[in-house]
Amino acid sequence: MSGELKRPIILLGNFRSGTTMLQRILATHHDVVALYEPVGMWRYADPSRDHDEFDEHDATERVRNYVRGQFLKHQSEHGDRTIIEKTPHNILRIRYVREIFPDARFLYIVRNPLSFISSVELKWQKPAGTKRILKRIQTTPVSQIPLYLKGFLDQFWRNRILRRKYLSVWGPRYKGIQQDVKTEDMLTVIARQWANATRKAEQDLAQFEPGQVFRLRYEDFVANPVGYLQRICAHCDLEMTDEMADYVRTEVRTDRQDKWQRFDAGQLAKILPELRSEMMRNGYEVPEEIAQAAQH
Repeated sequence: MSGELKRPIILLGNFRSGTTMLQRILATHHDVVALYEPVGMWRYADPSRDHDEFDEHDATERVRNYVRGQFLKHQSEHGDRTIIEKTPHNILRIRYVREIFPDARFLYIVRNPLSFISSVELKWQKPAGTKRILKRIQTTPVSQIPLYLKGFLDQFWRNRILRRKYLSVWGPRYKGIQQDVKTEDMLTVIARQWANATRKAEQDLAQFEPGQVFRLRYEDFVANPVGYLQRICAHCDLEMTDEMADYVRTEVRTDRQDKWQRFDAGQLAKILPELRSEMMRNGYEVPEEIAQAAQH
């Protein structure tokens, strides 16, 4: 392995917020290659930590050298193309990621929490399949594989053998989530996953230099995908190709924004206090039926 690591594109955003969609779109560019959720690699600083909140102090020289080395290896194995990486857990460790890649081009996407809650509530009920496990193992340090497999076996045992409705933990692990799972209803826990991660992301992104992060909302992107893709490509120093434009016109869908309506408005009204401040900060309005339910 030789050569110099190119400035990567780091895609930040919570689970089920459009990060996979954006990564796939940008990876259609002939000079870009995707690195998909190397969870174990990012945990290299402390793989046994029971939450995902890492900061710049965790990014020691040993950690920086390891992570950057893994990026360079992936880049070298894929025609020396620029890497676009996304790992949703990193929404809780933005300062850690920036310390490792201070010169990266960053993208940050946020999505309406009601859509997030609807999608993530289903994910809490489903253990990872064999395909995902094998894919994750490929980017997991060998020393972490027993720990990683133990987690998946625990989830399988709880969900498939004990027939529990929900996994023990899924998604961004904010500090204290394990206790909340024991004492709070699941929608409250999921609401905190969105609100805590979004709040922390805002605090961490405020420390970036102007222009270093391109920010967008999922809803705005799907309403004007070609227009936003032009701006994203400019931010990443990429020339937008006809193939990319054709891809977003055919693949980006706008029919996935109201699935939260599968919940009763009263259920969502109960968790509104968890969400309201961050909803307002990101320009999301409370639907009328939920606001009315909250008044009763």
